[in-house]
Amino acid sequence: MAIKLSDHFTYSKLLKFTFPTIIMFIFTSLYGIVDGIFISNFAGSEPFAAVNIVWPIVMIFSTIGLMVGSGGSALVSKTLGEQREDTARRYFSMLIYLEIIVGILLSIVGVFVIRPISVLMGAEGKILEDGVTYGRLLFIPLTALILQNSFQGLMIAAERPKLGLIITLIAGIGNIVFDFLFIYVLKLGIIGAAVATGISQCIGGLIPLFYFMFKNSTHYRLVKTGFELKPILKACTNGLSEMMMSISLSLVNMLYNYQLLRIKGPDGVIVYGIIMYVSFIFVGTFLGYSNGQAPIVSYHFGAKNTDELKNLFKRGLIIIFIGSLVLTGIAEALATILAKCFVSYDQELYNLTVRAIRIYFISIVIMGYNIFASAFFTGLNDGIMSAIIAISRTLVFEISMIFILPIFFDLDGVWMAVSFAEALSLIVAVILLILNRKKYQYY
Repeated sequence: MAIKLSDHFTYSKLLKFTFPTIIMFIFTSLYGIVDGIFISNFAGSEPFAAVNIVWPIVMIFSTIGLMVGSGGSALVSKTLGEQREDTARRYFSMLIYLEIIVGILLSIVGVFVIRPISVLMGAEGKILEDGVTYGRLLFIPLTALILQNSFQGLMIAAERPKLGLIITLIAGIGNIVFDFLFIYVLKLGIIGAAVATGISQCIGGLIPLFYFMFKNSTHYRLVKTGFELKPILKACTNGLSEMMMSISLSLVNMLYNYQLLRIKGPDGVIVYGIIMYVSFIFVGTFLGYSNGQAPIVSYHFGAKNTDELKNLFKRGLIIIFIGSLVLTGIAEALATILAKCFVSYDQELYNLTVRAIRIYFISIVIMGYNIFASAFFTGLNDGIMSAIIAISRTLVFEISMIFILPIFFDLDGVWMAVSFAEALSLIVAVILLILNRKKYQYY
């Protein structure tokens, strides 16, 4: 029997409902890792460094999908909880149409700005040229990437997380197959990597688009509608935290690369790229659970079911507590294996990567609570509180730590920055949860 947003959620039912979303985020991370392994081992270290410099730039342009996916799913789920199904379909449709229009415009802009931004980040020579080539090719399917990011949240709200998982698996397997074909077999290098990634993004974005174009078994379907400013602004404001979190992460990644180029040169960028590929698995687990439960929170918030809100909040914190301890242990135990996957060909790089992983991944024991708190506020349709947590984690605390800690700890200070930032952000999250407990009655 399918789990409904209106159900009462036990631990097992909550995990069962969010499990496909967790797996979806993990598999998205895994095929990104495979992408990095192919580039590093078969295209070379310079193309790998180029990808790591350019990828955050592309991600900034794609964040509208995260904003609409998270904010839109919360708005539509709340509207369904209020028993307004026709209105929910109109909201859903106008948000998808908005993404398509904006995505096309951003693709055009991205092609022209990728070079000057890369130069600003310190890229030069072959790394610059490879990065510009890679970035321009990825801006072509940008609209599909935006839709893919959006549908990850909307599939959950449509009570079809398993379908979202299947589509992600198809896209991920396609990326791996095309990586092997274009990079390993045809020796197309950075071009092959970009084309493989672009094809996988088209799979992930266009299949759900076609699914919702026709009558289906969900409450969602694309219908004819005009644009209404109020619900669009509501969805965008509510999803602003997820957008800002992604933009902030991309900006932070760019600043990490800037600092590492200054302190350690290209080797530092390569090591950080490896950390980012691997960390997506652990961060994706927290994001998968937190985003998976957000539409449930939205539904019961719309239905004014405060008892279930308390239940979801309590069980969520316990799940995050256990998950944080388990994932931290796994990350520390697998540091040597993960490093070997990328840089087994260079002993110095390998040693540097192992040390960096072990320092950087201490942050896992803290970050889950911040991700959960931000997503919980998104589920409550309180985008402001969610955005404060998301922005404090990255734009405020992590950027500050990136520049302050290396003064005292040199290169190790760069790897410590995220743990210090998460700890400071947790203080902010706790304060906001306490201040808003009476307003939303979640405990």
